[in-house]
Amino acid sequence: MWGELEQLGKAGTGGYRRYAWTSEDARLREWFAGQAAARGLDLVTDRAGNQWAWWGDPDADGPGVAVGSHLDSVPDGGAFDGPLGVVSALAAVDALREAGVRPARPLAVVHFGDEEGARFGIACAGSRLVTGALDAGRARGLVDGDGVRMHEAMAAAGLDVEHVGRDDEALRRVGAFVELHVEQGRAMVDMDAAVAVGSAIRPHGRWRYDLPGEANHAGTTRLADRRDPMLALAAVVLAARAAAERHGTVATCGKLRVEPNGVNAIPSRVTGWLDARGSLREGVLATVADVTAAVEEHGGRVEQESWTEVTPFDPDLAARLAELLGGVPVLDTGAGHDAGILSAAGIPTAMLFVRNPTGVSHSPLEHAEPDDCEAGVRALSTVLASMLA
Repeated sequence: MWGELEQLGKAGTGGYRRYAWTSEDARLREWFAGQAAARGLDLVTDRAGNQWAWWGDPDADGPGVAVGSHLDSVPDGGAFDGPLGVVSALAAVDALREAGVRPARPLAVVHFGDEEGARFGIACAGSRLVTGALDAGRARGLVDGDGVRMHEAMAAAGLDVEHVGRDDEALRRVGAFVELHVEQGRAMVDMDAAVAVGSAIRPHGRWRYDLPGEANHAGTTRLADRRDPMLALAAVVLAARAAAERHGTVATCGKLRVEPNGVNAIPSRVTGWLDARGSLREGVLATVADVTAAVEEHGGRVEQESWTEVTPFDPDLAARLAELLGGVPVLDTGAGHDAGILSAAGIPTAMLFVRNPTGVSHSPLEHAEPDDCEAGVRALSTVLASMLA
């Protein structure tokens, strides 16, 4: 399975560009459908476009247990973020069957769409839509960098856009959810642990800021006459770093849009995006307040695009899984996941993490050793066998 996925959406940089509702996304969906068919699983696509491959009948014998992750990527992302969870879920189904397990509850392997939000700017869009956390009207109006609206891209991919939105029927089928994911950091390296259990997702959000300027000639406009928004951008980026240090958070200005984006033209406008996260909501919001002040000082404005409070996973389930796996570590994470969206929707949810020896993620350098990946599948199989009994 890993070999089949390896070349899908791979860019010349060595990273992946698997964006929602593109031809690459269609190939990933076809791959998942093929994996489901090869195992005799019943494939259902919900109103948000997420794919559910069921072992057993959740309508007759449910609610069941769901396990899985996503297949899309950030620009030039790594191979493991998302796909490891989907492949491991399918491998766990194989392991359970080989062990002769007969589930007392239905089991679904789920492929959530548009988790990274790389194309339309909203992370976990598939899980947010199906749970109603993302309003369908707002989703239809989201626009990518080429001016294509989300509903247009969905329609071109064959989704019934008139019915996109919260899907109570799909949610009723899920009694619990487990997501396996490569760790996006080095905590497990320091703990010398191949597998860990997640406790919570730290509060995080995304904000867009617009900085005005005045377009002019790069060669003939005197420095004193310039209204260059790139200078304001530099101040905002430095303010974000200083605010993060001050409030014990992390803040990233990782995406920009410059207009008119010419080498020999002073920009008329710069639009940037701030990603801010931290252990405490007060620290994150204080960081954003400081950055907002820096933007407004230069005549700009800030608009919140997303915000997620601290999202705890089911504490009883987390404790049970940690004990079941022999006392593996329990840790929180600063990365958002579909598991967090389902947990916030009231579904008992747990996460398993697999060690990342480099600690690098959202990069081609992201990695997990084969032995650790196999340990993750064994852990997931053990967890599922217990939850399906």
